[in-house]
Amino acid sequence: MTKERLEGYRSCKEEINELRYRIECVKNDDNMIGNDTIFDYRTGYPRPQAVVGYDYEKEARLTARYLSRIDKLKTECTEVEEWIEAISDSLTRRIFRMYYIYGVRQSVIAQRVHLSQSKVSEKISGFLKSG
Repeated sequence: MTKERLEGYRSCKEEINELRYRIECVKNDDNMIGNDTIFDYRTGYPRPQAVVGYDYEKEARLTARYLSRIDKLKTECTEVEEWIEAISDSLTRRIFRMYYIYGVRQSVIAQRVHLSQSKVSEKISGFLKSG
């Protein structure tokens, strides 16, 4: 597990929420209204006519794209969570959980686990180097 993947965890969670919001709002989006030109042959020769309507195919494509991205992000988040939960040392696991999953500052973590901030930082960097 890399530090970059751990640090990207919260960003992935936020992106999942953004994509869920986009899926909810895609039906109300003005971009789903499309127009096209067709030729009317009822009079014997082609007359162009504009047609305006809701683009259901575009909605389906966007929704599928968003759902696919959500699945990838969920997989990434699950891997990070499982890696952190697999840490055998309870104190280190708590520190990693608070810092990377919940976004608690190191100074606050230090108060909660009764260590100095430098010790918390050392535990994080030491564990990442060893693992």
